[in-house]
Amino acid sequence: MPSIPSLAITRRGLGLLAAGAATVPFIGAARAASGKRLAYLTPGLDLPFWRTLAKGIEDTAKAQGGSSTTYDSHNSAQTQIQNAQDAIAKRVDGIIISPTDSSTAPAVLAAAKRAGIPVVIADIGTTGGEYVSFIISDNEKGAYGVGQQLASAMKAKGWDKGTVGLVTISLARNNGKARTKGFMHAMDEAGIKQAALSQMQTYTADETLKFVQDMLTAHPDLRGLFIETDQPTLGALRALQSSRRQDSVLLAAFDGIPDFIPLIEQGKIVASGMQQPYLMGQRSAEAMLDHFAGKTPDKQILVPILVVDGANVKQEEPTVRKTVFGE
Repeated sequence: MPSIPSLAITRRGLGLLAAGAATVPFIGAARAASGKRLAYLTPGLDLPFWRTLAKGIEDTAKAQGGSSTTYDSHNSAQTQIQNAQDAIAKRVDGIIISPTDSSTAPAVLAAAKRAGIPVVIADIGTTGGEYVSFIISDNEKGAYGVGQQLASAMKAKGWDKGTVGLVTISLARNNGKARTKGFMHAMDEAGIKQAALSQMQTYTADETLKFVQDMLTAHPDLRGLFIETDQPTLGALRALQSSRRQDSVLLAAFDGIPDFIPLIEQGKIVASGMQQPYLMGQRSAEAMLDHFAGKTPDKQILVPILVVDGANVKQEEPTVRKTVFGE
C-alpha cells in the first residue's frame, strides 16, 4: 500500500515535489486560510471514524492559521439542519459536511448557498445540490477486497456452501450502497449466498449484537458475517461469543479502530476494509483552503482503502495508526 507521502503525491502531482517544491502548492492556501473559520457537520461523534475525520480537519485548518468547530448531528436530519443554521448564523467561512445520509445533504447545501458559504462534502455523498468538492473512499473496491478475503477463508475451511449475513450502514447513503455492492460482487463470484441483511439505525455495538443474534437463530447455515463499520463489529463479535459460534462463523469488517489490530492478528476478524478518516479530513480541509486561495479542487477526490488482514497487518500498522486512527 502507498505510504502517506505517496498518497499526497497522487493528489498534488509528482512534479510539485521536484527541487524542494513540496510546500509550494499550499503557500497560497495558507495565506488564504489565515483566520478562516470552518464548521464540520458530522453524523455522530459516538463513532471513532467521525472523531478521527474531525481531527484531520481541525489539525489541517489549525496548521494553516484557521480553525474548525465540529457539530454533532446525532444521526438526525433535523439536528443536522439546525447545526447548519447555527454555523451560518455564526458567519463561518466554510462548511464541511458528512451528512446523516445522502438525501439529507441537499437541504444543507441549499442553506449554505443562500448564505454564500462554500461547502465540501466529506464521505457519504449527496443526491443533489452544489458543492466545492466531494472527498470519498473507494467503498465498492474496498468492500470487494474484504469480500474476496472472506470468501477465500470460507473456502479454506470448506464452508463456502454456507451463507453470509450483512449488517450494513444505511442504504440511503451512497457509500452504504457501494459497500454492499462491492461485497456482494465478491460473494457472487465465489458462489456464496446471502442469508440476511439488516441496516443500522443507531450505529451501536448493542444494535448489531441484536441483529447478529437474530441472524444466528434464523439461519443455522450462516458461516460468514460482514459488518459495515467499526464499533458495531465488536457487537457482532460479542454475539458470536455469547452463542458459542465464534469458531463456526467468520467475521469481516469495514473501517477500523485500535481494537481491530489484535483481533485481526488473532484471526477473530478475517479482514477489514479500513477507510483513512484522518487523511479524508486532511483532504477535505485542503480542498476548502484551495478554494479560499482561488484554486479549483477536483470535484471528487478519491482516498484509497486499506484492506488489512492477518498477512499484512504488521506491515500496514504504522500507516493505519496515522491515517485510520489519527494517532
